[in-house]
This record gives sequence, structure tokens and C-alpha cells, in this order.
Amino acid sequence: MIIDKLFYKTLFKNLFSDTYELTLWDGSTEIYGEGEVQFKIKFNEAIPKADIIKDPSLTFGEAYMTKKIDIEGSVQKVIESLYNNKESFLRNSNQYASLLKMATNNVKNSKKNIEFHYDIGNDFYKLWLDDTMTYSCGYFKSYEDSLTQAQRNKVEHILKKLNLKEGETLLDIGCGWGELIISAAKKYKVKALGITLSNEQLDKVNEKIKKEGLESSVEVKLIDYRELKNRTFDKIVSVGMLEHVGQDHLAEYFKALNDLLNDKGVSLLHCITGTKIGGNNTWINRYIFPGGYVPAVKELVNCMSDEGFSLNDAENLRLHYGRTLEHWAKNFENALPEISKTKDETFIRMWRLYLNACAASFNCGNISIHQFLFNKGVNNELPWTRDYMY
Repeated sequence: MIIDKLFYKTLFKNLFSDTYELTLWDGSTEIYGEGEVQFKIKFNEAIPKADIIKDPSLTFGEAYMTKKIDIEGSVQKVIESLYNNKESFLRNSNQYASLLKMATNNVKNSKKNIEFHYDIGNDFYKLWLDDTMTYSCGYFKSYEDSLTQAQRNKVEHILKKLNLKEGETLLDIGCGWGELIISAAKKYKVKALGITLSNEQLDKVNEKIKKEGLESSVEVKLIDYRELKNRTFDKIVSVGMLEHVGQDHLAEYFKALNDLLNDKGVSLLHCITGTKIGGNNTWINRYIFPGGYVPAVKELVNCMSDEGFSLNDAENLRLHYGRTLEHWAKNFENALPEISKTKDETFIRMWRLYLNACAASFNCGNISIHQFLFNKGVNNELPWTRDYMY
């Protein structure tokens, strides 16, 4: 065990940018850094050195889930401190990208992967999402905006960018719980179709459509975008869905858009992005989003170009997603009395880590989120300036 302890102490000596306290399984304690301790990390048992070296993200993630590691203090703060230390061996996650075995997201696998995450249950998501049940990045016109206001801001921001006109047709690929298509139909009088692979979402959206009396203008289908045939649309939007497509299917996604868009049609893509290269975190891929892939900005722009799309606008909302996730993490903790009635401690620690780690990743610039606005063919009808978006 002497060798193991030496490895741990050497590894953790320069791991974080803040002062912290490390306690090992034998009770020995070290403080690294100067000044006030910002957080404490405790190993309740030793973790094999080979596992840490092979895949630190997966190893530490599983260790926290199973209580081999405990954290005293903010989980988000711990991960931000890790990312902010440029000398940390974990700082550049790209070096572990080759360890991730990418899943093939054919139609069958895509549905299975979506069900894994989104069919946990509407009751679970309702406990910590906002009133609109929107599970994607909000848009904060003010840092003090409530989560519900930020989500409504986001929907309105997207609908303005699309420059919707009464009577146009709108497709929402990955429509979630339906807030966008219902808002579009109510405010802009468009004919909207939402598609999803989640049975839980399908039921909830249909319930909302009926409640709003929008059966004649809004519909929702349980279908993969690749299976949607013999229909075209004036506008297509996708929010937080492309991350589920997978690297091998990016070109296929944009080809499908080309087939589904009318001439001069406009599309808005809202998705998480990498700066230099695409990839994913192995722990998140296994436990949260199987088959997921975060594409690099250049991959997406190249795909648009390959299909002949014209890119009109690109906006980075990185800090907006950090703020959104902070709201979700806080709501999640506040809802623990209810969540713990149906979910065990491992599940709770898994989701706590996921929400806080993602907030830290956006805040520290490890990943970003972009909205891309592009059109098919020559479209001289879009406004010449960005004023109409605001």
C-alpha cells in the first residue's frame, strides 16, 4: 500500500487550481495549496492505479457514484478547479478520446439510446426542470432571469431567428416536451410537426396539444428523422438533438435536412460543440448519453458546406448553458426528498455528478453550445441585419 499511497499523493499534488484537503482510505490527510481549503476529497477505499491511468474520467466517475470517493463542498467547484489547472494530467481530455468506442447510431440503436435517457419518466424530469419542461440550454437576457424565463427567452430567440411567417410549415427534430412547436403555432400561426423517439415525451406533448386546442396546427410523431418520408418543410429546427446522432451519422443528418427542406428553406441547429475536435466523455457515454458525440464546429460547418447550405449566423451560448445547468443542479438537490423515494443513492450521485460536471465544463470552456442558422439554395428574403433576432 505504500506504493499506492505515494502514487495518489503524487497524482493529486498538482491536480487542482485551488487549495484542498485529501484524505486517503487509511485516514492520512494532506492539504495541497496555500490559503483556505476550498473543498475536501476523501477516498473511502483504494482504486487500482491502472484504472486511473487507463481512463480517469470513467474511473473517478464510477468511484463517486459508488461512494469510493466522497466530496465535501461543491462538486461543480471541484471540477472547475480541475479544469482550471492547466498542469493537471486531466486538463486535456482530448488525449483520452481514442479510448471511447463510438456506437453506431442506426435507427434501432438511436431509439434505444434515447429511451435510456429520456424515458426515465416525466415525473422525474418534472421535479427539477422548469415549468415549460424544457431540457436544453436557456437564454438569459439577465443573469437574474428565472430558469422558466430563460427557457421562454430561448424558444422566442429561436423562433425569431427562423423568421417564421403565418402558414409556413415547421419541423422540430427532437421536440422534447413540445414547448417550441406549441409556441410557434400559437404566436406565428405555423403548421408544426414535432418528432421524438421517447414514448414519455410523445404522451406529454399530445396532452399539451389537446389542452391548448391545437390539434389542427400541431402534431407529434414517434419517428426517427431518417424515416420521415414524402414531406417537406419551410423551416426546420433541432435543439439538443444532434449530440445523439453520432460522428458516423453527421453527414447523414445534413443530407436528411436537405431532403426535408423546401427550396429557400431555413434551418436552425442548436447543439453542444467542441472547439478543436469532437468527442465525448467516457463516463457520460456509459451512464448518461449512450451513443453520444459532441461534434467540433468545423465538422458541422463542413457538413453544411457539403450539402450546399448557406451559413447565415452562428452564435455561441456557452455561458448560458453553464447557468442553465447550475439551475438544474440546484433544483435537483432541492427535489431529493421526492427523488429518493424512487431512485437509489448511486443514481442520485450519478445525476449530481453529471449536472455539476457539465456546468463546470461550459463555465471553463471545455465545450460550448452554438446556434447555427443556415438555408437551402439562394434565399434573398431573410433580413439583411441581425436586428430582427432581437
